[in-house]
Amino acid sequence: MNQKTYFISVDMEGVTDVTAWCETEKNGEDYERARRQMSLETAAACQAILEAGHLAVVRDGHDYARNVLHELLPRGVKLMRGWACHPGSMMAGVDEKYAGALYVGYHSPAGTNGSPLAHTMNKNKVRWLKINRKIASEFTLNSLYAAQMGVPSIFISGDETICRLASGEIPQITTAPVKECRGNSTFNLHPADAIDLIKEKAAEALKNPAPLRPLPEEYVMEVCLTSHQSVRTALAHPAIRQTDDSTVSYTARSPKEVNVMFEYILQC
Repeated sequence: MNQKTYFISVDMEGVTDVTAWCETEKNGEDYERARRQMSLETAAACQAILEAGHLAVVRDGHDYARNVLHELLPRGVKLMRGWACHPGSMMAGVDEKYAGALYVGYHSPAGTNGSPLAHTMNKNKVRWLKINRKIASEFTLNSLYAAQMGVPSIFISGDETICRLASGEIPQITTAPVKECRGNSTFNLHPADAIDLIKEKAAEALKNPAPLRPLPEEYVMEVCLTSHQSVRTALAHPAIRQTDDSTVSYTARSPKEVNVMFEYILQC
């Protein structure tokens, strides 16, 4: 059998039972419980890959990127920890050698009501992000970047809204929704049931992988910011223009350029 390697990008806000910001922050209430479940849901996807005879590399993509407990992952799985100062961000390290990308613990984007934790990269700065006039999530950014590297996105787990939005962008992607939003609350699968679902659906994705995501020729990125000063600061870049009091726009030619410019705007 031809052994392949798969890339797994992991976040925390889409993990079952995770409902409040304090659960996602180091030293916060119930953080240790949340990171353990994050690790076990990741381990389930890894196990599906290993049982299919392949290899898995995990990228911790949440907050300070040192959340996943490596000892809870199966033996043989490599874990990338910490930020690499790389335009791939949550996908740093992905390249053409990977047969596919899987996403665990992903969440609804800013501008939607799919989760009490809905955000896009920075909950304090971004009201919403659009690419080519459609709300974009972290999955949108990361799957586009993976596609630029020649890597198809084949599986996602997280809240019901991000799974639905991902299916709208990549109809053949396999999804594993582990919770739904009800106002500022979440309605969650039992942790063990979420683990079982992720392993089952990840195995399905390996058998019937989604094709490579098509890439448009240009990416009109609009970012609605929470601070007017951030808007003013972003305008120091000559290619960024202001479209209203709270929104700036930039037209990129590649997903990598989108990531670089979005990060620039976030620093403003």
